[in-house]
Amino acid sequence: MNNRRDFVKKAALAGAGLFASPNLFAFHGSPNEKVVIGAVGTNSRGFFVSRMFAQLPNVEIGYVCDVDSNVLAKTIAEIEKLTGKRPKGYTDVRKMLEEKDMDAILVATPDHWHAPAALMGVQAGKHVYVEKPCSHNPAEGEILVAASAKYNKLIQMGSQRRSFPKVIQGIKELHDGIIGRVYFARGWYANARKPIGVGKVAPVPSNIDYELWQGPAPRKAYKDNLIHYNWHWFWNWGTGEALNNGTHELDVMRWGLGVDFPKKVSSMGGRFAYKDDWETPDTQTINYEFANNTAIAWEGRSCNGFNSEGAGRGVIFYGEKGTMTIPGGDDYKVYDLDNKLVKAVKTDLEEAQRTNTMGMGERLDSIHLNNFVESIRGKSQLTCPISIGHASTLLPQLGNISYRTGRTLNCDAKNGHVLNDKEAMSYWKREYAKGWEMKL
Repeated sequence: MNNRRDFVKKAALAGAGLFASPNLFAFHGSPNEKVVIGAVGTNSRGFFVSRMFAQLPNVEIGYVCDVDSNVLAKTIAEIEKLTGKRPKGYTDVRKMLEEKDMDAILVATPDHWHAPAALMGVQAGKHVYVEKPCSHNPAEGEILVAASAKYNKLIQMGSQRRSFPKVIQGIKELHDGIIGRVYFARGWYANARKPIGVGKVAPVPSNIDYELWQGPAPRKAYKDNLIHYNWHWFWNWGTGEALNNGTHELDVMRWGLGVDFPKKVSSMGGRFAYKDDWETPDTQTINYEFANNTAIAWEGRSCNGFNSEGAGRGVIFYGEKGTMTIPGGDDYKVYDLDNKLVKAVKTDLEEAQRTNTMGMGERLDSIHLNNFVESIRGKSQLTCPISIGHASTLLPQLGNISYRTGRTLNCDAKNGHVLNDKEAMSYWKREYAKGWEMKL
């Protein structure tokens, strides 16, 4: 009777899309297969992902780490409310990583912490789920690829569309020739963000350990318009909209075209909408050329949310025989060269609004999280391992380098390194605060 009850429960979960493993029914909920996770950085997106992990079968958020005592308390209380078990709290990730029964960590910190925390995680013997972008700069991504191999630990980047069932189906159809040879992809992201003003140097709030918040980044004075979100728009900690959101569409376009590293990159843009402290471009275009005679174009508009093709974000693939659109969620449409709709595929799952800053909704995002834990159990393979995550993160990073140097980059198509441009390659890595350098 218990076996039948378990079978029915698993079948229901599979129907909800929470299991993507081909060996779904091999999992019996053994205590030996429980995955204990420590969540690092749990404000906003980290809070959302922690809740989703906590609700997966036989997964426990055993530890929570955040430099903001208010955020830490809120997350601990929420996880305890959801699961009935209170996770242990930490301010310093280095201390949390000493816990022996922790199998993996979730890294959802500000971008400048992503790669350093992920490296610390694998060095401590933990698997890592790191939110996109996987790195603040290209050198960090290369270090993570090497670290995953050296320490024999999984690193999954939070590029959720790699696990969306209908997106996987659409990309397969693309590769199988549904629109002939695909030679161009266009992607976009639009929002209506407001100005952040001119920050004033101010006392650090008592609930924030600002020294730990800065961590690996060179030290700068605390300002009252920085935390918890506006760090995205400062180069010292953030990576701009191209990596904050463009990483998703660029990953799908790279996947669809079957390309890795570009041979040429050019970008234009600026802080056009407002005059304030915002350093990264609020309006940006990036163009890429690849060695297999294909190209990508991405457009980011942070301060004007007008939809393209009826959606605030998405990608379009153009081929010899037609066009495929994937408007940001788990659905797609195919058109012939006369612009006639020949196929429309909709998700089987409920989803949140496509522009929801918390992601694509719990049921869709949970597929990607479950792929991670099932891979830890040896029952699946990562859909976005760090090798894929680094290549997709590198595309917008190269776009930002082109933007910051003001010129087109010629790149080595084998690894993405910029050729014959010393200034451009100076952006390949960053300076770290003393004692925080990333070392394999």
